[in-house]
Amino acid sequence: MTSKWVGPGSPEGLLLGVALDALLGDPRRGHPVAAFGRAASALERRLHGDSRVRGMVFTAVLVGGAAGLGVVAEKAARGRLARAAVTAAATWAVLGGTSLGREGRHMARLLEGGDLAAARRRLSHLCARDPDGMDEKALARATVESVAENTSDAAVAPLLWGAVAGVPGLLAYRAVNTLDAMVGYRDPRYVRFGWASARLDDAANWLPARLTGLLTVACAAPSGRARQAWRALRRDGAAHPSPNAGRCEAAFAGALGVRLGGVNVYGGRVEERPELGDGRAPETADIRRAVRLSRAVTLAAVAVAAAVAAGRRRA
Repeated sequence: MTSKWVGPGSPEGLLLGVALDALLGDPRRGHPVAAFGRAASALERRLHGDSRVRGMVFTAVLVGGAAGLGVVAEKAARGRLARAAVTAAATWAVLGGTSLGREGRHMARLLEGGDLAAARRRLSHLCARDPDGMDEKALARATVESVAENTSDAAVAPLLWGAVAGVPGLLAYRAVNTLDAMVGYRDPRYVRFGWASARLDDAANWLPARLTGLLTVACAAPSGRARQAWRALRRDGAAHPSPNAGRCEAAFAGALGVRLGGVNVYGGRVEERPELGDGRAPETADIRRAVRLSRAVTLAAVAVAAAVAAGRRRA
């Protein structure tokens, strides 16, 4: 059943958008998400205050605006072919799986070449941890954990929301995830103002993160590690302070045979994360394995999303 405003995604458009992302990755200039970020920064300068209410208004305006733009784009697309084209463009704009893989492989090359200084500088492309003082193993762990978590954020979640809610779902999800990355922190500036963005991101990623964990278990079967991935997902997934990231990281830990978690530093604040998985500490070689696993999970998510979209359209 579809609503007056939001219907199922175009399965053809989702598949074409995934193909475009695989071929082109993120554009170096003029990325729509970067334009959204600039608009969000401008609105933050006007609305910011130590207030949850102000943060809720900030989040509602931007996420609602993104969803509304999606509704207009879909309504303007007459016919299946036009809607597939609009869905493909939106899917390409919001997906980040190809760029995630590129960043992971880039970090692997830097560490394989022994260039720790460059690897520390590059880490900011994947996560917000303080890289100062990180050795090779710490950088490898941070990269593997980021690849695991962002497999859901950059690929599985937007595909699932696109399948369920079409272009409005794609654009609204990317808006939610971008706002969480911008203001969803617990530092004094954002602990109240960013509360709504952070909580909305938790809600939007609840199901995709768990689907990512299950798909990781399935994709671990060819390597014979499906049982270990399932055990880590069930036992350790809820131990992470994030309600969603732990599911992805625990499943990846079991599938790769490594142990994730430990001490992380964010803006000078030290966090002790629980250990996920039973294996050894990640090494540089595990980064490429994590990227390959991420790609397999993404392809599995493409199949699930296309099936969901096709089923909703028939219904």
